Amino acid sequence: MEREDEASGPMMEMCTNGGEETSNRRPIISGEPLDIEAYAALYKGRTKIMRLLFIANHCGGNHAIQLEALRMAYDEIKKGENTQLFRDVVNKIGGRLGDKYGMDSAWCEAVDRRAEQKKGKLENELSSYRTNLIKESIRMGYNDFGDFYYACGMLGDAFKNYIRTRDYCTTTKHIIHMCMNAILVSIEMGQFTHVTSYVNKAEQNPDPLDPIVIAKLRCASGLAHLELKKYKLAARKFLDVNPELGNSYNEVIAPQDIATYGGLCALASFDRSELKQKVIDNINFRNFLELVPEVRELINDFYSSRYASCLEYLASLKANLLLDIHLHDHVDTLYDQIRKKAVIQYTLPFVSVDLSRMADAFKTSVSGLEKELEALITDNQIQARIDSHNKILYARHADQRNATFQKALQMGNEFDRDVRAMLLRANLLKHEYHARSSRKL
Repeated sequence: MEREDEASGPMMEMCTNGGEETSNRRPIISGEPLDIEAYAALYKGRTKIMRLLFIANHCGGNHAIQLEALRMAYDEIKKGENTQLFRDVVNKIGGRLGDKYGMDSAWCEAVDRRAEQKKGKLENELSSYRTNLIKESIRMGYNDFGDFYYACGMLGDAFKNYIRTRDYCTTTKHIIHMCMNAILVSIEMGQFTHVTSYVNKAEQNPDPLDPIVIAKLRCASGLAHLELKKYKLAARKFLDVNPELGNSYNEVIAPQDIATYGGLCALASFDRSELKQKVIDNINFRNFLELVPEVRELINDFYSSRYASCLEYLASLKANLLLDIHLHDHVDTLYDQIRKKAVIQYTLPFVSVDLSRMADAFKTSVSGLEKELEALITDNQIQARIDSHNKILYARHADQRNATFQKALQMGNEFDRDVRAMLLRANLLKHEYHARSSRKL
């Protein structure tokens, strides 16, 4: 391959991996199986249980991981009041963990009995508050009902009760509290249009918001954009999260997730200058990237054109990313976009590229690389042509001199047409010629 206006010899030696020198770089390998216990410790509440169940359902037949996830979900559920979810988990375990993790009917009956008693008490209290017309008490009553239904796993009823508090909110703090509750339940239900709506409502508040609340809203908005496959918008939201958030939103997302989601979405959607300015030089986001060194390294490798190393990190992370409840459906799309951007970026500086060396850099075969390049050329993402016999890609650079000449000629023709049209109009007005449309009677 050769750069424009440079000899091909030296550049052929330098660019076997997009300009990489790996002899003094310490590799960070992350291909080990997911440490479920460490992973689950990042979260709390319902999302912890749902992430464990997601892993159990998507671990690809790995019975050890599946049973470990179900065991931890079983233990976590028994700390709460969701008996229906408990029964579902017991059915999934199917006696494979012994009697200790079997159906506990006594526990279910006791929890259901307490739930009925608590529901009756809440109904009586709310009825009393509504009779007395005390707005703050009514708001608290509906909020308590929302908490009750959320704990029992009745997300639809929880959402309705949280929303009912809206009519009784008297301060900015009350409105923010209502929005955060609605966002939490909407994320659990997968209703991300509601998430966007209540994020916007919270952000439109006239009073300044607490930095932690702003960070939570950006996380929620990022998840909503991610779900809608708006990866650039998602990346911007995650990149703007204040590191002060820490673990204070781990009922929804962990700091490690912010680094992973934001980093991958940025790689897939940002151009080179945006990647440098908004990711690599972003001091706040760097704090999150330090928690996931593999993502930090693959971003630096991509920007430094070390594509083989970047793709190696991505391959090592893929198995664990496929077990992420929010990222699972987007991994293949994000990886495909990142790879396409890497291929395009690799070819940009060169007049010609040796496909054999390029295939080595991307850890693929020459025939496979040709198909990738053909697709990108067809989509007009790469201006080039392929010499299939000699296995060389030739860039097709625009002839600037000819393009300028053609543009000048086109502008001259347009000017001539406009002048003729003006002269015609002037002559028509001079001779008082007016065209009248005939009217049928």
